[in-house]
Amino acid sequence: MKNSFTLILEALKYDFILRAILVGSLIALCCSFLGIFLVLKKYSMIGDGLAHVSFATIAIALFLNKSPLVISIPLVILSSFLILKLNEKADIHGDAAIALISSFAVASGVLITSVAKGFNIDLFSYLFGSILVISKLDVTLSIILSVVVIFATIFFYNNLFAITYDEEFATVIGLNAKYMNYLISVLTSITVVLGIRVVGTMLISSMIIFPTITALQISKGFKDTILISSIVSVLSVILGTFISYILNFPTGATIVIVNTIFFMLFFIVNKLKLI
Repeated sequence: MKNSFTLILEALKYDFILRAILVGSLIALCCSFLGIFLVLKKYSMIGDGLAHVSFATIAIALFLNKSPLVISIPLVILSSFLILKLNEKADIHGDAAIALISSFAVASGVLITSVAKGFNIDLFSYLFGSILVISKLDVTLSIILSVVVIFATIFFYNNLFAITYDEEFATVIGLNAKYMNYLISVLTSITVVLGIRVVGTMLISSMIIFPTITALQISKGFKDTILISSIVSVLSVILGTFISYILNFPTGATIVIVNTIFFMLFFIVNKLKLI
């Protein structure tokens, strides 16, 4: 029987494994870069809400026989804007606005699925992830969009930092907080849609939340949190991909379980004051 190390070396010979690790790692970085802003602004569940929206957009894309990425990204971005508008104009707080939009989106997706029978298997792969069957087009789009998200976060880092800690003060000193909130929504929407291929619509919010919460257990500052969460997130993708290959487990779920184990370890370290 082959040992784990031999199986890992064998896995690295396959292009689909290398594509999975590359795309998964880039999306993991996007989630880590954005996660701290969403968590500290108490807006972390927007990832979960937009993931539910993406379920409907993917159903629409499959119904129209179009690329899910091409259809989902603009529709999910528009949904994130609608959530912000409801929060601003209708005086509906963030979590309630997210619940309204996501509930409607899931209901719409279920209706479209029931009307257009015949793509249940494809839809299942988007619900729970299919990182090992990423196409070359998905790889290209994921690389381009991931680079855009990462560089946009770095470029606007100081502004995002300011509105995260004190939005009112940031507005007083001349920052356009509204614009920054919309930027976060756009970047989060892109990240959520890209992450669907890695862990699926049901689990993508965990990739945004877990690494940041894990890093906050031991980090000493804002940049430390981003660095630690990035390392944890990328390691979770790499380890999860190899473990799923060796044990024949669902890859997306395995990545989330590895993230959970990292959180538990860091939580114990924090409680025992080992660092």
